[in-house]
Amino acid sequence: MDLQFLGATGTVTGSKYLVTHRGCQVLVDCGLFQGYKQLRLRNWEPPPFDPKSVDAVVLTHAHLDHSGYLPLLVRHGYAGPIYCTAATRDLCRILLPDSGRLQEEDAEFANRHGFAKHRPALPLYTEADALRALEQIEVRTTLDSFEPAAGFQAQLIPAGHLLGSAMLRLQCERHSVFFSGDVGRPNDLLMHPPQPPMAADVLVVESTYGNRRHEVVDPIEQLGSLVRRVSHRHGVIVVPSFCVGRAQTLLWCLHQLKLSHRIPATMPIFLNSPMAIDATRLYRRHLGEHRLSAEECEAMAHTARMVNTVEESRALNGRRGPMLIIAGSGMAIGGRVVHHLRAFASDAANAIVFTGFCAGGTRGASLINGAETIKIHGEQVPVRAEVLSLGNLSAHADYVEMLDWLSALKTAPKRVFITHGEPDAADALRQRIEERFAWPCTVPDYRERVDLQVLTA
Repeated sequence: MDLQFLGATGTVTGSKYLVTHRGCQVLVDCGLFQGYKQLRLRNWEPPPFDPKSVDAVVLTHAHLDHSGYLPLLVRHGYAGPIYCTAATRDLCRILLPDSGRLQEEDAEFANRHGFAKHRPALPLYTEADALRALEQIEVRTTLDSFEPAAGFQAQLIPAGHLLGSAMLRLQCERHSVFFSGDVGRPNDLLMHPPQPPMAADVLVVESTYGNRRHEVVDPIEQLGSLVRRVSHRHGVIVVPSFCVGRAQTLLWCLHQLKLSHRIPATMPIFLNSPMAIDATRLYRRHLGEHRLSAEECEAMAHTARMVNTVEESRALNGRRGPMLIIAGSGMAIGGRVVHHLRAFASDAANAIVFTGFCAGGTRGASLINGAETIKIHGEQVPVRAEVLSLGNLSAHADYVEMLDWLSALKTAPKRVFITHGEPDAADALRQRIEERFAWPCTVPDYRERVDLQVLTA
């Protein structure tokens, strides 16, 4: 049984793990690389394995850094099943075609305005590629055992990160591997806590917040204070947001603030993302996977004015504040939010608010780190708007929450691999796990391959 790390090493993006047992191969997650150019270029390279030789793919959840490479995998010849939960399937039906469509639109925009370095600019994949990949999805129920490929037994365990998110345990004869996926928080505003980890020979654990703790503040009150402040100066608040999970949490917070009269009831709020609009409706379909009732889901969905068309989106850039715009993407790497940043970043009355982790090399990370200008569509845009990061809305467990979650294990693993984190975060979590539990930990390199039989002997 071999395990190869094909993504999420030295970065929080591009999650892919290839597990091989007696000639059969299972790919765990199939994500896009995001952030620094040298990482994004990996998406354009031939995959470092033969997609035609893979027997099955298992997804932990629908975020693009875990699922967004699927259209390319299928285009490269993968013809097998893609296993995931029902909510992950429903979200992928929204996320993947939208991702392809946005890439086509971005390429067309670059060609029309002549700022692309490559002539012509091409999309990484298309909406049609994504639709073909969706045909191969097969749903599996959490906690039920299934056989993704000959010799493998698998279980998906609720992870509390977003709708449908799961951890994965793979068993092959005497050897077992447990993949954390992205681990949610014990007191998330929308999601139930993650279930405890399952015993396994090897753990593969995420480390997004491996070197940080979330603020001990009320995120609803923190957001309300910001909205009141910017509204008072008639500014525009632009919130780059992940369309699945974070956008819905923001809507719920804003609903609570309006309900309790802590922000003006007349404050215009716009959800400018067809993908986020569709995802919000899914919360009603998957009651029981989150904390909200059907009535609360309806209230959340009606908190903002839904912006569907490109024309409506463009019109927002000509409006004056006060108003609040939620738009994809969470790291400000593409989509409609980039046009809003271009329109509003240069005015000191406005604010740009991030509500989750931004990988290095993204516009979001640059803004959070105090960039005076950001490059948008080939031009440098001055940044005079107030830039804030509300980290307590993150859906990732911080290092204390991760350690508490791991403490539920009754049997020590023989090895822990720390992935899905920036280098300093991954190494910090490695040290903390070794100090607290005395478990041997490794931060693997890209494309590193380990023999689990030797490792666990």
